[in-house]
Amino acid sequence: MQPSTAKYFYPRLTLLMAAAVMALLTTAMARAENLSYTMNPIGHVAGKDGKTQIVIDAKYQDGLLRLDDFSHVWVIWWFDQHDNPVQRQILQVHPRRDPRNPLSGVFATRAPVRPNLIGLTLCRIISVQDNVVEIDGIDAYEGTPVLDLKPYIPSESVPGAKTPQRY
Repeated sequence: MQPSTAKYFYPRLTLLMAAAVMALLTTAMARAENLSYTMNPIGHVAGKDGKTQIVIDAKYQDGLLRLDDFSHVWVIWWFDQHDNPVQRQILQVHPRRDPRNPLSGVFATRAPVRPNLIGLTLCRIISVQDNVVEIDGIDAYEGTPVLDLKPYIPSESVPGAKTPQRY
């Protein structure tokens, strides 16, 4: 390229690159505003003979290998009985539905009403047999969809963690 041509070419290239970057950012921002995700339950909460169980769909049974090596499991589940547009809009509640507790944002509570109805419970594992994980109990209803299981690792606990005095 001739030196005299370069002074006209590079500014145009820079403008084209800037326009392309802006177009990509605009597209990415629009996509981020309209994102939605699909989750498929891996099983459900069940009660049988006075026992609490997580029944995993047979196609996910291989994922339970060695889960019984752990004493506890995080159960991630869906508040399906609260899944409606009205309850997804509630952003402030009294913790534990107790009006004596100060009004708090749902992200500072464990309320079942929230924009994304994800529940999380730490459960003691009693046994793992085939596709059934027997646990010592859970704060979810029978039939509640289970989204995932993650083993509890004690070294991940947080010493000195704080919570509000009234909660």
